[in-house]
Order: sequence, then structure tokens, then C-alpha cells
Amino acid sequence: MPAELISGRRARMERRTSESSVVVELDLDGTGQSKISTSVPFYDHMLTALARHSMIDLTVEATGDTHIDVHHTVEDVAITLGEVLRVALGNKSGIRRFGQATIPLDEALAHAVVDVSGRPYLVHDGEPAGQEYHLIGGHFTGSLTRHVFEALTLHAQICLHMRVLGGRDPHHIVEAQFKAFARALREAVEPDERLGNEIPSTKGAL
Repeated sequence: MPAELISGRRARMERRTSESSVVVELDLDGTGQSKISTSVPFYDHMLTALARHSMIDLTVEATGDTHIDVHHTVEDVAITLGEVLRVALGNKSGIRRFGQATIPLDEALAHAVVDVSGRPYLVHDGEPAGQEYHLIGGHFTGSLTRHVFEALTLHAQICLHMRVLGGRDPHHIVEAQFKAFARALREAVEPDERLGNEIPSTKGAL
């Protein structure tokens, strides 16, 4: 089923394949409340942080063939989340459009810049060598971090520049990225009172 607008800037989508079953609902005008269950504990932790620091209310219920690998479930949640975010944004009138944040987590530091542009693009760099091979929480491989952001930016049709500026602990490196993205996204999707209902683009469309 395609993502559908429920009301205001609240949207929902169910996505079912032979590999996973995913339901995502979000409200861009929430308070950061979340109910997350993906069957991948570390991913649950990251999505909970994403909701909390973006101030987006987020519900995610997902199951999948995690006995094979968590890859399918993680990717399909990111795809669905991106689709729901895109629909919730509507025509993007009245939003700030751009957002950025630099977030530390102990020794780790991540910088994220978001443009709700309608043009999907990801720049992701700076992770230390070998980060992609770390198994975090017993399930989540470090390489999945980039994959989540790839799927999300593509389906939400946003531009994201994510740079890891420092870090040693694999858990901290991933979590700093999710929190930086959350704070940048929060700023980008917030209403801009000075803009009114105009679309923040010289083209008149995003």
C-alpha cells in the first residue's frame, strides 16, 4: 500500500513483501513520542532516538526474515519511513527547508545537513576504517548505517550530507549520526512563521 496522509502532517504506510512486514506512522508536529518494534534491538534504539530528537511522533512495527539477516528488515523500515515522511511533508509549503546539526556522543562527533529539496541525494563519509564491519548489539552491522540513510533519503526525496568528524566506539559513531540527522531534520521540517504558506524555493515547488 502506498503511504497515505491521515491528517495535517501525519501519515501512515504498510509495506509487505516476502521478506518483511512493516507499518510506519509519523506525525511531523508531534512531541517526540515513539513506539518502535523492528525485531532488531539496536535499530529500535536508533529509531527511538530519531523520534525523540526530531520531535516527530513515530510508530514502527516490523517483522522479517531476521533468521537469515537483519538487512531486509532494516532496509524495508527505512524505505517505508522515507515514503511516509515524503507524504507527511505534502507540498512543503511554510517549512524552513534547511537544517543542520553537529552532535557529540562522548568521543564521537557527527555533522548532518538536510535539505528538503525534492531531489534525493546522500553524501556520507568520515566513518573510521572498519566501522562497516562492526556488529553492534549482536545484530546491526555498521554498514547498515549508510544503507539506512540511502534508503531514507531516496524515498523521502531529501538531500542529506552526513559526516562523521570523530569517534572510536562503533555504537557511539552510529548513534551520533542518528541524533545529528534527527536534529537537522527537526529544523528543516519546522514551520517558518515569516514564510507563511509559501514554498521555500525560487522555483515555487519542491
